Amino acid sequence: MRPRTRDGDTLVYGSETGCPPAARAPRRPVATQAVRVWLERKGRNGTPVSIIRGLTMGRRELADLASKLKRACGTGGSAKDGEIIIQGDHRERLATLLARDGVAAKLAGG
Repeated sequence: MRPRTRDGDTLVYGSETGCPPAARAPRRPVATQAVRVWLERKGRNGTPVSIIRGLTMGRRELADLASKLKRACGTGGSAKDGEIIIQGDHRERLATLLARDGVAAKLAGG
């Protein structure tokens, strides 16, 4: 596929190059993120889940971190919509694990 251009020579998108650098979302360093570890029971038939919100990382990085946290807690979960959901109340353990990785997480909710 040939790169499409607007106004002659300004690159909008190209299959060889991907998105131009200005179109990519800026990422903050992990240490400066406002990360919260929530406990929710609503809409889950009373079953508690720990939810990590506020991480600004790519889908792949989020899935890798979720996998690492699920193994550490010995439970299931998922990573979607910029959140990591871990089954059960593991807020303290998750905050400790995130702190080891350099993420300042605070407990919230529940």
